[in-house]
Amino acid sequence: MEKSQRKWLYLSIGFSLVVLVVILCLTINETTLQYLQEVNVLFLVLACLTHLLTMCIWAWRVRTMSGSLGYRIGFFYSLNMIFANLLAAAITPAQAGGEPVRIHELYKAHVPIGDATAVVIMERVLDGIALAGLAAFAMLVLTDQWKSLGAISGIMVVVTWIFVAGCLVLFFLAMRRPDVIKRVAHRCARFFTRKWEVAEVEELDAQIDLEIGNFHCAVGKFTRTAKGGLVRGFLCTLLFWVSGTLTASLILVGLGQPPLILESFVIQLILAILMLLPLTPGGSGVAEIGATTLYAIFIPASIVGIFVVIWRLVLYYFNIALGILAGCIIVRREAHKP
Repeated sequence: MEKSQRKWLYLSIGFSLVVLVVILCLTINETTLQYLQEVNVLFLVLACLTHLLTMCIWAWRVRTMSGSLGYRIGFFYSLNMIFANLLAAAITPAQAGGEPVRIHELYKAHVPIGDATAVVIMERVLDGIALAGLAAFAMLVLTDQWKSLGAISGIMVVVTWIFVAGCLVLFFLAMRRPDVIKRVAHRCARFFTRKWEVAEVEELDAQIDLEIGNFHCAVGKFTRTAKGGLVRGFLCTLLFWVSGTLTASLILVGLGQPPLILESFVIQLILAILMLLPLTPGGSGVAEIGATTLYAIFIPASIVGIFVVIWRLVLYYFNIALGILAGCIIVRREAHKP
């Protein structure tokens, strides 16, 4: 890991730890020990396994969508790619660092950069559509649980719809006017290549045109000949988000609390939307404060801090450990290449 990346990792972890310590200091009391005596480790293990299942669904989505474009990606290769993506996502605002990692790993699996970019961008578009759809479902069906969270829930829905609208506008612009995307890409390239030789700049421009053409062609396949991959990718996306919301319920049961399945579904949607906003590296601090504020409405204050700590251990620190392991596998793989 590069020095700058280590700095962001330390910053993200440090911010998260400080917030968790403050939350624990504010919530732990004499009743907390009584709750801890009722901990069921089995459900905490199940929460970790459910989180791993969620990552497997994500890996299967990448494999399926790449396969629909004609590229064969092994499942375990795809899973290791997702694990490596988790580390980069944990140290970048809006978890945006994961996208370049997935594009790079797809490229290493002999998927052209344009096609790899199309797969990753379509993942984001599907995530946005799924979150907006699930939020609308929650508003229409889970009205009592939604109203119990107050005004913040309505704000999050508006943010989600704006996010989805932005994704769709960019998507249709890339489909209808690739020439506009090429001009923007060339202008961005000029900013970084002012000291390059003319021949090098022309070569880069040609590469940009080629990859944007590949991207446009790949997205066209998704909307025409590879619609099956898009549909399967969307089903995987729904499973991914639903599976992710179950982790919190399993942790609650492990702590002797009711599962709050419907309430957790709504809360996890709100937190997922918050995590997409570029506020802090990996959403550290934002996730902890948001989860504490929302879950404190439904569970005793003396246990909410412990819950948030375990929840972040599973969904954040476990991710970092998996990402470091995947990074070591990638480094070893590249070192053995001729």
